[in-house]
Amino acid sequence: MMTLTRKTQHLRHAARTTFDNLRAEALFASRLQPADQPSAGQVQDVVTSTLRKLGIRGCAAHMAGEFGDHPETAADRMKWAQATIRTTYPTRPATPALILRPVPATAS
Repeated sequence: MMTLTRKTQHLRHAARTTFDNLRAEALFASRLQPADQPSAGQVQDVVTSTLRKLGIRGCAAHMAGEFGDHPETAADRMKWAQATIRTTYPTRPATPALILRPVPATAS
């Protein structure tokens, strides 16, 4: 029988969270608006182009500036960006060969 180890579960969650956060920051920094009701393809395209244009640090700097200047609207925009990223980039099943290990047999 195979099982996920706690370490691999944690690493999988950390990687998902990191990528989601970077994508949400890029979406936040883009010109795309919730009222545009973007498709998944539009979100993916704008995340890619914004990351290429601004880079990771540029997206974070833009987001920090907006939170400093307009915290009330920035919080709502970030909630929208995070929710949009979660639906656009759903969690994929992990590759069993990478995260599973045999459970040692117990002595009878």
